[in-house]
Amino acid sequence: MTREQDEALEAVFARYRGQPGATIPLLQEAQEIYGYLPQEVIRRIARELGVPVSKVFGVATFYAQFHLKPRGRHIIRVCQGTACHVRGSATILEAVEEELGISRGETTADLRFTIEPVACLGCCGLAPVMMVNEETHGRLTKDQVAKILAQYP
Repeated sequence: MTREQDEALEAVFARYRGQPGATIPLLQEAQEIYGYLPQEVIRRIARELGVPVSKVFGVATFYAQFHLKPRGRHIIRVCQGTACHVRGSATILEAVEEELGISRGETTADLRFTIEPVACLGCCGLAPVMMVNEETHGRLTKDQVAKILAQYP
């Protein structure tokens, strides 16, 4: 954690100080600052709110939008919806895992990629589909995976 990040978090605390119901906005803005929610940040938020750490941790673990571990610069979302499943999304996910040497839900050691299987990306006509950040890659075959991932430094 850098000094700049800590100062930004203090500014967030100042904006929400005394406001009821600030837990989720504080967690959201803290995650924007740090990229995830380090344990120390969760403890600082709990102190700021005057609540037990377990309460803040409970909120952070309840909502899928919050992350307790560092994530990659590039988030790979592989669709697991019905259309994608029928058209081979399992082999796409396996190819991504094989190419990166990590499993679903994990991040590469260099913090380049994080793999997140998702229930549906809403691109059924392009099945099977994966997104890297905000870019959609459809009608995939496992042979295309390495070339696609190479586009993201």
